[in-house]
Amino acid sequence: MPNKVRKFEPRRPAARLDTPTDLSDAAVREISKALNRILADAFALYLKTKNFHWHVSGPHFRDYHLLLDEQAEQIFGTTDELAERVRKIGGLTLRSIGDIAKHQSIRDNNEDFVEPVEMLRELMNDNKAVAKAMREAHELCASTRMPPPRACSRSGSTKPSGASGSSTKRAGGRNRAGISPFAATVAV
Repeated sequence: MPNKVRKFEPRRPAARLDTPTDLSDAAVREISKALNRILADAFALYLKTKNFHWHVSGPHFRDYHLLLDEQAEQIFGTTDELAERVRKIGGLTLRSIGDIAKHQSIRDNNEDFVEPVEMLRELMNDNKAVAKAMREAHELCASTRMPPPRACSRSGSTKPSGASGSSTKRAGGRNRAGISPFAATVAV
């Protein structure tokens, strides 16, 4: 009976992450920096929104709990496309929670208790900050004639058209009103 075990053969070292692009090295660095900041803020905002979702209380608990969960889902849905756009142009993207912390501009909220109205106010202001960063990144992309990722566009949807959602959502992650909670807040 022949032996099916092969001797381990070392492979050649992997080539550097090289992605063909017609952008200059400076443009790749600048756009990657802007998109990584948005990506870090999206992760920070996602976690803050989930934190508030888990800890909301009061007479509007159910409505806020569901709203914040849907909002967090929409925010998280932008992260993959942002990171993939950075890689597509040849940039390097975030690698860890520590890397996110170095790039984020959204302030964490580690309080034991936050009034629901303060949660919503804080999230509104954070969403405005992300929207501003997205507008700036959009302008930067436009100056290089590079189309911005859909996460930076007015639609805000990162799902392919025709994607199915739950009974309360339509294709593309929108609710029955046809508005993505995250896109409605941070549309540029």
